[in-house]
Amino acid sequence: MLKLTRFRFYLNIEVYMASRPRIGITTRIELETGRFYLGRHYSEAIWAAGGVPVMLPLIAERDYIDAAVSTLDGLLLPGSDTDPDPARYGEEPAIGLKKVIFEKDETDRLAILAADELGLPILGICFGMQILNVVRGGSLVQDIPSQVTNALKHEQGMPLERLSHRVDIEEDSHLAEIASSEPGEKRVNSHHHQSVKDVGTGLRVSARAADGVVEAVEGIDRARFQVGVQWHPELCWTFDGFSRRLFQRFVEECASGMSLSGEKPKVMSQLS
Repeated sequence: MLKLTRFRFYLNIEVYMASRPRIGITTRIELETGRFYLGRHYSEAIWAAGGVPVMLPLIAERDYIDAAVSTLDGLLLPGSDTDPDPARYGEEPAIGLKKVIFEKDETDRLAILAADELGLPILGICFGMQILNVVRGGSLVQDIPSQVTNALKHEQGMPLERLSHRVDIEEDSHLAEIASSEPGEKRVNSHHHQSVKDVGTGLRVSARAADGVVEAVEGIDRARFQVGVQWHPELCWTFDGFSRRLFQRFVEECASGMSLSGEKPKVMSQLS
């Protein structure tokens, strides 16, 4: 009887988990200790929105990344305490450039390419938006304070979740659809010193700050969800409806590709 009870328990868990899309999240690396790590908020936001977060260590090898991404339904590119190497977009390092880590850049690049081959939805956050743009052939403003005239303060400091400035969202975009259920000004938190300069192939700008700094990009092809945001919605989803709906929409898009029959599986969102 005990074995049968255990079997039923694990079967129920397996069915429950199988109904949720698996979403890969690339990690960071701590050079001093060699540890892979990631802030808790990304995983918590994905789980609450109905997905299963899957950590992807920074093993910058195509065979590994292809094998790992082949098991996923979506890809989240998180923020980082590093900058993309400007050599990847044909520039020399400028004053203000922070540390660059090859394993981070390359793992994210390979993950994007693998997701492209499978047509998976992509959500990029801060560094994740920047590396997505670079992989698409775009370039970056290497340091906003020294390179953008009359720039806002885009590194707001503490508290991290404070919504510090507004964003102006372009019409006919995924972000506009996400924002439409709650009219009014949209404000975001801000923790970056770089931004998109030349927009990559297949991408378009979908939001800017008041100083003109690019705050969001997304794919020109609306049939596939590819959205990058410069702010950190993973820090705000518990109280900010715009951030919450962004994760919900992303997870829904990931879930829509799970069924070969085209039937959209139920996403058991806890974000309400």
